[in-house]
Amino acid sequence: MNYEEALKYINDKDKYGSRLGLESIGTLLEYLGNPHLESNFIHVGGTNGKGSTSAYISSVLIALGYRVGLFTSPYLERFTERIQINNEDIRKDDLARITDMVRLGADKMVKNGFDHPTTFEIVTAIALIYFKEEDLDYVVLEVGLGGRYDSTNIIPKSLAAVITTIDYDHTEILGNSLSEIAYQKAGIIKENGLLILYPQEKEAEKTILEVAREKNARIVRVPFEGIEITSQTYLESIFNFKYESLYLKDIVIKMIGKYQVYNAATAITLLLELEKESHLKISEEKLKEGLLNTRWKGRLETLRTDPIFLIDGAHNLQGIDQLAKAIKLFPYKKLIVGIGVLKDKDYSHMIEKISTLASYLVVTEVNMPRKLDASILAEEISKYNKNVYIERDIKKAIEKTFELAKPEDMIVFCGSLYLIGEVRTITNLL
Repeated sequence: MNYEEALKYINDKDKYGSRLGLESIGTLLEYLGNPHLESNFIHVGGTNGKGSTSAYISSVLIALGYRVGLFTSPYLERFTERIQINNEDIRKDDLARITDMVRLGADKMVKNGFDHPTTFEIVTAIALIYFKEEDLDYVVLEVGLGGRYDSTNIIPKSLAAVITTIDYDHTEILGNSLSEIAYQKAGIIKENGLLILYPQEKEAEKTILEVAREKNARIVRVPFEGIEITSQTYLESIFNFKYESLYLKDIVIKMIGKYQVYNAATAITLLLELEKESHLKISEEKLKEGLLNTRWKGRLETLRTDPIFLIDGAHNLQGIDQLAKAIKLFPYKKLIVGIGVLKDKDYSHMIEKISTLASYLVVTEVNMPRKLDASILAEEISKYNKNVYIERDIKKAIEKTFELAKPEDMIVFCGSLYLIGEVRTITNLL
């Protein structure tokens, strides 16, 4: 099996849909030698911010001199982005080789009467085998969907469960209340484990704490009261962070937005707690270096200037709200928004928030079966802003935003991570 054949095999398994539950992934991994039993996992869940928090954690650990695996989803431009070691994508030949191993395991499952693994189960298995082979110091696992029944939760133990901010998303699967969603997210907390908790809405926090206490987990809340933001621009944020007796001064991050300061503080809290438990040794210099070097593609990422061209994967109300706050940090005259969303998202509230900020909006479509038709999205936007254009083709939508913008203006594309990946690729080629 070569790389192209591996991708074809993985993508073909989308026909089995999405399936929450651990029985299938557990059986698959058992047939593959249980590669998930030994690694030092840091498990990161939540609705928003789990990807960038995972990136902060990984980047600092790398700066400290460790070999670190990082598993994230979805990818933006290349499938191999999802599985990394020290910021290097999995090699194509390794992906092909391990995919062939997983295929044999999946075929054995079907032969023995089990359902075929889904795409996410297959990808999770590939990552776990790769990380096991490479004998890493740490593996940072980002939850795919939910937590309790997500394939990544097959790991029997973790050094810590990190839960970032929780909001309404995937309500048809995870539940219609914050309490129901939080219960699913809290499923990654392990017996006698460590929980690093980003401050939540009361309803969500109450549920998470109940689960943590049932698991006899050690609970550490991220002390946002210890954060002092001293500078915030569209280029960087600088902040101080007091944690117990430690005072970290002039921490610089290049990822934009106030919430990224909170995500960085969450990562710092985790790392300091792991140091307490003698899992690692931290120097302040390397901690700051790792935070400074952290990048997360597609999250408030500036691709160009004159005009400013910003992309952000915000795809729910909380994400759009954070994007709206970040936009105010940029110097511009007019705002042109390009947007495409998936039809299963709460797009009506997202639209209300972003439409009132824009001078013009260009509506496009995500290249996925779950896309929302551009005409439906445009009709919704027109309730708040009449300056709406439809360009179903993503490349034409990008070109339209450049046509509408002057050098002193700003272009923002948002609405879906799947959209942002294509926008990033196309814009970098224009």
